[in-house]
Amino acid sequence: MKKKVKTSRSFLLGSGFLFVGSLVKAYIDTNIFKVNYVPFQTRKIPKGTSFSILQVTDVHNKFFGHRNKKLIATIENLNADFIVITGDLINRGTNDFTNIFSFVTEIVKVNQNVFYVTGNHELGNENVEVFLRGLSECGVKLLRNQNMPISIGESVINLVGIDNESTNDEDLDLAFRDINNERYTVLLSHSPSVVENYAAIPADLILSGHTHGGQVRFPFIGAIVGPDNSYFPELDKGIFEFGDEQYLYIDSGLGTTGYPVRFMNQSQVSFIEVRGEG
Repeated sequence: MKKKVKTSRSFLLGSGFLFVGSLVKAYIDTNIFKVNYVPFQTRKIPKGTSFSILQVTDVHNKFFGHRNKKLIATIENLNADFIVITGDLINRGTNDFTNIFSFVTEIVKVNQNVFYVTGNHELGNENVEVFLRGLSECGVKLLRNQNMPISIGESVINLVGIDNESTNDEDLDLAFRDINNERYTVLLSHSPSVVENYAAIPADLILSGHTHGGQVRFPFIGAIVGPDNSYFPELDKGIFEFGDEQYLYIDSGLGTTGYPVRFMNQSQVSFIEVRGEG
């Protein structure tokens, strides 16, 4: 009998440590962001050259400390060639944009090359046009089914942006109109399902968000809940090859929706470097 009591106490003690540890992990993953470094290579830019992109996605009005000072300082120190915001800066129910406008204004101060595409939450917000106009006034460059060339050192790349695909607001034909296919092409698409719904996308790299990486993940299982009421999503986070030397990268983002918790899936921004391999 004594042995059984001891075993029971050990079990309860272990369970208690596991519970507390899980709470601590959830707090860290939800409230302390990291930088995820992601390398790619291409023969479309000169050998020995490179360019860098900082991806920010799915903020959902989340703040990290007072006025996001640490996040802004991190963005400044990373000193990427340009910054892309791949949707869902706000929630569909947000009606006060003051804080997020302050955030993007500070980003533009440290890097004037900030580009943005819409997410499902912005397009579902009744004041979306007010919000988008405000972003533009803050100095953010909106790509709404558009493309533009960007010169970086010896290289010129194509940057393409589409309105959110999961709400059927995208127009890929318009977005890729008159594009130079010999250049390295980066497509910004909030929803990664664009690769499932279009057979041929003339992009070398697609940068997406939307999934939150599942927001809550478990070892050996991965993401449980995906966007758009899906479960165990295949396209959850990380790098996926969708064509010959064509890659989709899904950033799990910074914020939360539904329930304000991340677990085994830390908040992050991504520093993406593309190097020329000749």
